[in-house]
Amino acid sequence: MATDDNSEFARIVERLDRIEARLARIERTANGTSQLIQARLPRSWRDKLRPRLWHYRQYGPRVLQVPASYAAQVAPENPPRFAIVTPSYNHARYLRMTIDSVLAQNYPNLGYVVEDGGSTDGTRELLESYGNTLVWRSERDTGQASAINRGLTRVDGEIMAYLNSDDILLPGALAYVAQAFLAEPAVDVVYSHRVLIDEDGLEIGRWVLPPHARKALKWADYIPQETMFWRRRVWEKVGPIDESFQYALDWDFALRAQASGFRFKRLPRFLAGFRVHEEQKSTAMTKVGADEQRRLRQVHLGYDPDGGEIDRAIRGYLRRHVFFHGLYRSGLLKY
Repeated sequence: MATDDNSEFARIVERLDRIEARLARIERTANGTSQLIQARLPRSWRDKLRPRLWHYRQYGPRVLQVPASYAAQVAPENPPRFAIVTPSYNHARYLRMTIDSVLAQNYPNLGYVVEDGGSTDGTRELLESYGNTLVWRSERDTGQASAINRGLTRVDGEIMAYLNSDDILLPGALAYVAQAFLAEPAVDVVYSHRVLIDEDGLEIGRWVLPPHARKALKWADYIPQETMFWRRRVWEKVGPIDESFQYALDWDFALRAQASGFRFKRLPRFLAGFRVHEEQKSTAMTKVGADEQRRLRQVHLGYDPDGGEIDRAIRGYLRRHVFFHGLYRSGLLKY
């Protein structure tokens, strides 16, 4: 892509940033009035104004659709290299869709490896079916974090990420992220809005997020992990993934990066899909997750707040989320 095209991409993103910043100021100004109006609305309308974050089945399954411009996104002329790992264990049902979503990016400078923990459900045979088009390993490890760390020692890249074995990248995601990093050299970590998909890959919800909020992140993990990418300089300073975590490893990594002064940005796009199913950690590890979240709040807040304190601390962020989500649903914001 020519330099002029790179500049045009930067101008488009900057324009969207200005629009979102103006909308955020409007939301803050109208906050008191909007709360009064919401309190007087019928229950059916109040339900529409409730936060969608941490709600995973929002509506009936529908075919996942993304704008045609997603697939048309072009990589930069000198594309930075990606290093991406998929940790896997007994997810053969979903793994092919995950792998195909990465390979179908057709990104010209990609290091991608699947690190499987010795699955017994046909995963190995699935991986073998890719022949020389995929780098993979299948042997016992000590868990997800171990697989990610092990994989990231096998692939080099200026931009790093991991994509779990039940999630997917949306078309054009890698080219878009590469352009975003080139357009803003001071940004270290990016992430995006989230699409929720079910066991069959059908859409069942969306999270539309406001711009990044440093304070809110200390209280609650709102960053969709499958959409998060970071520069290698972040990994070199705060990596690797802490293998003592089974559930909140992504939140821990993000908090450590933020505490080290790295700059985050929520991109104006949907980059990936998060699969919702009964076997996933979000469902199966509720107790472990709660314990690890308390541990992180103790480290980054200095104490373990109760639920009421957490709710109050993130209330402003959730209001902004509802505001942006409503504008997106109405068609006033297009991502």
